[in-house]
Amino acid sequence: MTPIALAVACLLAITLCYAALCAGSPFGTCRKCNGFGFATTADRKGRPKRGKHCRRCKGRGKRVRAGRWLYNRASRIYRQGTH
Repeated sequence: MTPIALAVACLLAITLCYAALCAGSPFGTCRKCNGFGFATTADRKGRPKRGKHCRRCKGRGKRVRAGRWLYNRASRIYRQGTH
């Protein structure tokens, strides 16, 4: 196999795996709060305590994956265009 064909095959495999991941599990953990739903801070003794509510995931701890967000946007535009 030529290097270009190998690179294309690898990119295609990665894309298909990510599409399957987005279809099977459309929500991933929030990168800001690590899935806790709140920021962790430390008290004066150094013990972790619950901090502020995470604004990015609205306290749920889960966010829509980027690929699923693109799919939702494309399907919404398609549905609006066919009516």
